[in-house]
Amino acid sequence: MEFQIPERKYLPKDFKVKDWETLKPYFETLLNDEINSGKELESWFHKLSELEAVVSEEMAWRYIKMTCDTSDEKLAESFEDFVRNIQPHIAPYNDKLNRKALSSPFLAAVKEKDGFDIMIREMEKDVEIFREENIPLETEISSLSQKYGAILGGMEIEYEGKQLTLQQAAVKLQSTDRELRESIYKKIANRRLEDKSKLDELFSELIRLRTDVAKNAGFANYRDYKFKSMGRFDYTPQDCFDFHESVKEEVVPLLNEIAKERKEKLDLSTLMPWDKAVDTSGKESLKPFNDAEDLTAKTIKVFNKLDPYLGDCLLKMIEMKHLDLESRKGKAPGGYNYPLSETGVPFIFMNATSTLQDMVTLLHEGGHAVHSFLMNDLELTEFKNPPSEIAELASMSMELITLDHWDVFFENEEELKRAKTEHLEGIIQTLPWVATIDKFQHWVYENPNHTLEDRKKAWNKIFDTFSDSLTDWSDLEEIKDYLWHKQLHLFEVPFYYIEYGMAQLGAIAVWKNFKDNPKKGLESYMEALKLGYTKSIPEVYEKANIKFDFSKENISQLMNFVKSEMGNI
Repeated sequence: MEFQIPERKYLPKDFKVKDWETLKPYFETLLNDEINSGKELESWFHKLSELEAVVSEEMAWRYIKMTCDTSDEKLAESFEDFVRNIQPHIAPYNDKLNRKALSSPFLAAVKEKDGFDIMIREMEKDVEIFREENIPLETEISSLSQKYGAILGGMEIEYEGKQLTLQQAAVKLQSTDRELRESIYKKIANRRLEDKSKLDELFSELIRLRTDVAKNAGFANYRDYKFKSMGRFDYTPQDCFDFHESVKEEVVPLLNEIAKERKEKLDLSTLMPWDKAVDTSGKESLKPFNDAEDLTAKTIKVFNKLDPYLGDCLLKMIEMKHLDLESRKGKAPGGYNYPLSETGVPFIFMNATSTLQDMVTLLHEGGHAVHSFLMNDLELTEFKNPPSEIAELASMSMELITLDHWDVFFENEEELKRAKTEHLEGIIQTLPWVATIDKFQHWVYENPNHTLEDRKKAWNKIFDTFSDSLTDWSDLEEIKDYLWHKQLHLFEVPFYYIEYGMAQLGAIAVWKNFKDNPKKGLESYMEALKLGYTKSIPEVYEKANIKFDFSKENISQLMNFVKSEMGNI
């Protein structure tokens, strides 16, 4: 892969973001620049883009380093410093710069260029919702949000004299020893429950602050504010409710079928929560790789089989040491691909142990990474920030279009079939969970003054709506009450979750196209990703030769396709 980090044209090559005082002059210069033509306005946008890229990458690295080691107080302080002492100063300047651009008499000419209309639409939205009094509130929210990762990053359980992270312990839930599974499940759940009050208080405080932000901006609730803030121009809360209803009617029955089959194959009188991850044939859990190095090498091989360009993306990341994959004490939970706006080479973080889910996670985050590389030729930083409905399409599609090459991980035909079946069942299980978390968020922010008891009741009602009817939660009520505590999106990135459902539907459609015509299917997928956010969400989906559609009819058709493919395995 021929790849060069772009040279700076506006900021000095050796400039590093240390504090606000060293950064401020560059914002001031942009604010005071005279713009006398469309060409000069375009040039001004390029300067702003470079500044945004440099600032964004600085924040990214502080976040990455902090999540890689939550026990290092200096790393936490560095991120906190950015959130408290740099970001709040940038916010009012961003608003002034937006207003300067939007008031330019040359805006109409620039707006005709590809992508600029989408960017300007975002700027208009940002101006509409910006309130000076929200800056300290947003600072407080950012600071509080990082506490979630620190709390979960410190959670461990004891097993056979060793301390295991919750991610490492969860691997034991695939054991064929049912007593062991039960023991591990309860240890993990009870460890989370130790911090239930701490997490409840944190969430309540976040709800309070977020609601204040919404009220200040003139919105009835934080949900409505967040839809505007996230630039959801292409769908409404009602579309989300329709999605919930479609999933309840078209997907939950499939969930029941899977649970019924699992109960029968395992020959159980009662299906318990710790029976969900074990292989139904009674075999030990799949182990697709040995360690992070093996996982990376095999993933590159799979990517190469689709297109050598895809493998080259990961090789570049290895070369630049932009991968941190193995689970260890002190790492924040979860996994992510963090785009790095200036260098153009993203960073993948995850907590791999040795499971099928870990393998899929790297394929998923690898999809995000490939998306970052494919967008590198776009003109402005803003064009490279697609909304999650597009970003998650990139990652979830990658999971599916690589399926035919999973023999790289599983040489044994029987294990390969098991892996594919588990993954496709996982898709059927994902959609109801997405609906659960999303519907819960709608309720939380529509009813911000709720009590902890109200919250518990609402959670259980929603959870029951989208769960299979066979799993027995008797004597596990408290564990069930707090299952939502494990979902970091609720704490760190509110309302960012429905996108997984929408993108999952799109990914199934991409996969269907790929199965019909691999060459054309892959080409359409990559061409769509190259657009970044220069087109609307429906237009990007159309470029991928799929529909942005979460109607009951579409979900039914896609689920039938998944069932058909499961039958072909």
